Amino acid sequence: METLNAVDATETAKALIRDLKAEHGPLIFHQSGGCCDGSSPMCLKEGTMMIGAADVKLGEVEGVPFYMHNRQYEYWKHTRLTLDVVEGIGGMFSVEGPRGVRFHIRSEPIK
Repeated sequence: METLNAVDATETAKALIRDLKAEHGPLIFHQSGGCCDGSSPMCLKEGTMMIGAADVKLGEVEGVPFYMHNRQYEYWKHTRLTLDVVEGIGGMFSVEGPRGVRFHIRSEPIK
């Protein structure tokens, strides 16, 4: 699977990822593009979600692979994605949820 190096992260997101890795072990990010929770990046324990041929590996953040469903990627492929953290409750399966924060993706056109 080719890695696109199409995702970056803020320092706040990187620090949270390091904390979550220390607490939970190996992680993955997945953004499905589905409704509700699926439209946000979800941070999951590695092995709790099957990554398949329909998923595109956008890169890694702090050693954690970031995947996006290929249909969602078609909408975002012309942008630079930055993973950030905001206050609030996100996806119920995402491991950062109990901390009162959630991962958020920001995009800007590639120049």
